[in-house]
Amino acid sequence: MEKKSCLVVGAGDATGGAIARRFAREGFETCITRRPRHGDALDELVAEIAKAGGSGHAFGVDARDEEATIELFAKIEKDIAPLEVVVFNIGANVWFPIVDTTTQVFRKVWEMATFAGFLTGREAARVMTPRGSGTILFTGATAAIRGSTGFSAFSSAKAGLRNLSQSMARELGPKGIHVAHIVVDGMIDTPWGRENFPDAFKDPDADNVLMPDDIAENYWQLHRQPRNAWTHEMDLRPFIENW
Repeated sequence: MEKKSCLVVGAGDATGGAIARRFAREGFETCITRRPRHGDALDELVAEIAKAGGSGHAFGVDARDEEATIELFAKIEKDIAPLEVVVFNIGANVWFPIVDTTTQVFRKVWEMATFAGFLTGREAARVMTPRGSGTILFTGATAAIRGSTGFSAFSSAKAGLRNLSQSMARELGPKGIHVAHIVVDGMIDTPWGRENFPDAFKDPDADNVLMPDDIAENYWQLHRQPRNAWTHEMDLRPFIENW
């Protein structure tokens, strides 16, 4: 394969890490980011990718910082490989009753889930458009489609990300760039989930929680879709999930 790179913005311990490993397995130079104060946590993921025969590159970047995001894309394009895939995977899930939702909380969640998605998507479009190809994937949630009690900040921010994705898909699709929004609905197998909802993990064969590797496989399949049959929004949820 001609040398190409994949960027995962928000590569944590679960979904983002699984996506990074999946694309690295296909030979991509896989670039992963978290906020600077969590940057060291990426070292283990880079080591896992290398052990499996892949190539990983870690960056401590605040995705809300425009200058830092522009510099990140420039560095990857110049020093690593042309970006073929960009995944925006920042969650920003919080729960607050509306009367307890402060301006700071609302603004921060919007910055993390919507504004950072805009910066990432814009820079991805800037490098991919001249080449006429590429894939941009946004991780969403059911909150993007309907607001629930206590999720005023999260749902409005995720709805903004979904609409950003739709706008970009319509604008960039005719230019050869595949943009898709993935609704991830349900409990994901994470250390946090196991600690706070242990009952959901009692039966390992129940298939009642989303497995990060299975989520990642869908991201890979989205990327490899032929352009005569592109998916622009995909729902992923366990078969028992009430939706």
